[in-house]
Amino acid sequence: MKIEQRLQELGIELPPIPAPAGNYEQYVRSGNLIFLSGAGPHTGDGRLPTGKVGADVSVEEAYQHARSIGLVQIARLKEALGDLDKVNRIVKVLGMVNAVPEFGQQPKVMNGFSDLMIEVFGDKGRHARSAVGMGSLPFQIPVEIEAVVEVAG
Repeated sequence: MKIEQRLQELGIELPPIPAPAGNYEQYVRSGNLIFLSGAGPHTGDGRLPTGKVGADVSVEEAYQHARSIGLVQIARLKEALGDLDKVNRIVKVLGMVNAVPEFGQQPKVMNGFSDLMIEVFGDKGRHARSAVGMGSLPFQIPVEIEAVVEVAG
């Protein structure tokens, strides 16, 4: 199935790609791998969500933030490749959750990203993953996610 068609069927519209917050690339291709830089949540209204998961942000809200990051990362892939059908596999994902020290549900938060990848890419969206807690993240965002993606030559 064509990924663009799948996005339409799911009612998913890709967001604009936010400008980098520094002197780095949004993605870098090396051979058949694309390394997607860490991205934060996208709300659609230009607002930057902030707060610590487990105090200011619920697990459910953080799940939705992780899902929104997935949309940004898919938009980056589309920009890098021109055609999302060139994605062979989402290989590895690192999810960082800005959480209170006693928080231990990072995997539930990261499922927002992982579930979206599988909805959109099917089995090609299944990936290895790390979900870790952080004492802080840039701009106090609740979640940041980076990924490595294998693409067609």
